[in-house]
Amino acid sequence: MRKGKRILVTSALPYANGAVHLGHLAGAYLPADVFVRYQRAKKRDVVYICGSDEHGVPITIAAEKRGVTPQALVDQYRKDNLESFLKFGMSFDHYSGTSSGKHHEMAQEFFLKLHEKGYLSEKTISQFYCAHDKMYLADRYVEGECPHCHAPGARGDQCDSCGRSLDQIELIEPYCVICKNKPTIRETTHWFINLHDNQQAIKTWLGKKKNWKDNVKNFCYGLLKSGLEDRSITRDLKWGVQVPLKDYEDKVMYVWFDAPIGYISFTVEWANKIGDPEAWKKYWMDDDSELIHFLAKDNIVFHSIIWPLMLMGHGDYILPDEIPANEYLTLEGEKFSTSKDYAVWLNDYLKRFEPDPLRYCLAVNAPETKDSDFSWKDFQARNNNELADILGNFINRTLTFVAKNFEGRMPECGQLNDLDQQMLQKLNAAPARIGDLLEKFELRKAVTEFMDLARFANKYFNDATPWLTAKSDRDRCATTMHMCCRVCASLAVLMAPLIPYSAQKLWNILNQSGTVQECHWDEAADVLIEPGHVFNEIEILFNKIEDEVIEEEIAKLKRKLEGSKDTMSDKITFDDFKKVDLRVAKVLEAERVEKADKLLKLKIDLGNETRQIVAGIAKHYAPEDIIGKQIVVVANLEPATIRGVESNGMLLAASDKDSDSLTVVTLDTESKPGIRIS
Repeated sequence: MRKGKRILVTSALPYANGAVHLGHLAGAYLPADVFVRYQRAKKRDVVYICGSDEHGVPITIAAEKRGVTPQALVDQYRKDNLESFLKFGMSFDHYSGTSSGKHHEMAQEFFLKLHEKGYLSEKTISQFYCAHDKMYLADRYVEGECPHCHAPGARGDQCDSCGRSLDQIELIEPYCVICKNKPTIRETTHWFINLHDNQQAIKTWLGKKKNWKDNVKNFCYGLLKSGLEDRSITRDLKWGVQVPLKDYEDKVMYVWFDAPIGYISFTVEWANKIGDPEAWKKYWMDDDSELIHFLAKDNIVFHSIIWPLMLMGHGDYILPDEIPANEYLTLEGEKFSTSKDYAVWLNDYLKRFEPDPLRYCLAVNAPETKDSDFSWKDFQARNNNELADILGNFINRTLTFVAKNFEGRMPECGQLNDLDQQMLQKLNAAPARIGDLLEKFELRKAVTEFMDLARFANKYFNDATPWLTAKSDRDRCATTMHMCCRVCASLAVLMAPLIPYSAQKLWNILNQSGTVQECHWDEAADVLIEPGHVFNEIEILFNKIEDEVIEEEIAKLKRKLEGSKDTMSDKITFDDFKKVDLRVAKVLEAERVEKADKLLKLKIDLGNETRQIVAGIAKHYAPEDIIGKQIVVVANLEPATIRGVESNGMLLAASDKDSDSLTVVTLDTESKPGIRIS
């Protein structure tokens, strides 16, 4: 039994800076959706809230790369991702975004409440500052080597390799992610949430969570053992929820402070949407409500430590009851990498395949207690060998046999024999057995239990030999097929939370009224179909996926993986190298090339002559940033005309296609223009 009268379910808010991939679905979204659909089938009061996380450095970085405003970026991704989510079968009651006016209003109120109650402290800290980009480097604007596990690419707030929270100045060999230059340290003032002073309160609260998953509890107690440190909740950025205090108008709230408040503000929006503005309070202010957060392990610290303390400090809201966090999903044995485009994106998947096979495959292989892997071969096998050959086969052979031998009508049920009783016992036990596993967030076991019922149904069909009794004992054959049709109806109800499109399709074939979701879960074994009821035309529920289709998908991933490797160019001879005339040049003038976003026109001094060159550096350097710099140019390159502008040479620059960064090669010490580099 669940704790309260009502349940509020959330999934971790996806960043609105990119598309949704399979790793996201397996971690926080599909498990939540199956759970919510099951609770609705139990006729419980459940509301499912989600939305996009639209503030923070990842948003501003992505917007800068695309040359759009942060608001335009998040609006587009919110729309696109919601469209993909809905096609996948996600059943949110409300999906919003943290850039909404209601969210800003509630986040500021939340901040002021914690400030008034003494949960926040003002501190002057040392922070990285990039002189080149003239900005403080918040969190993901700075990367470097992790001081704990020494993995490269650790961010200024967290290392994804070891999961440790970081203070950015701890990073080894830090660099600005925009220009790759080494930042300097300056002082700035921020507000912190007082984790250290409230560690015991958090520990006491966590101690009551006896039924939480081990991976969540172990992570929490590991952090408590090492000691909690106060965490900054404001940032030197312009995009975000403005800090509602005098003299702090130029700062915004840290994204992981304002984001979880979205669970509340989105519920308020939902209440307004349904025409009952006060309805949200029942879910957030009544102890008889249950709050469940679905997420992946990278969000455990925020939802199990920081967010609960925020709620404690505010005082008006209930705290999380369950945090069923999952581990990570890998892809063909490799980590998902959005920067390298090594992923299976949901919108791309849906262009080629149906949603239900993916829902099934991700669920039966969910990374609940340890990392799991998605492979296209396994996806094909799950679809072909389980959905098609077990579940689909039983349904198809049953309804085809009834169409052929009973005019497509529900057969009469006679006296049940021992074999029928075994089938009935399995059927009667299934709703409770599967439901109990879903209640405990054991999705993998629940899916296995469901498929085992379909396996047993196939065995029952085989052992009952209706193709023989159709000739020798018509009544016995009718009873067998009555039982098989009854199982089909039950399977439709039981599979609705997991594979809703296929469940409704089967429900329609069985010519049942309404939607399958309207059926009560506890009555799944007792779906009443009267003898003589006419079924609709049979359709194949699960089409098999051919080898060549899967090979194409595997090849796509291999190309992405190979393309991400920075391989050296083919070797050249020393004589070839000697032909390249590299010279020191001083930039005298610089201006943008009209109607060319990436190009700067430079006038350079080569000692005995001045030249004009065109360089594709305008997205990384303003004209005034490059004037006076001593650069290196290829002086003997044939002239070229670029966008109607003549270019006599090429400057040297280092570029990183993964981060879309570029750094012009410059000299550290003053040299005479025109000197040859050898």
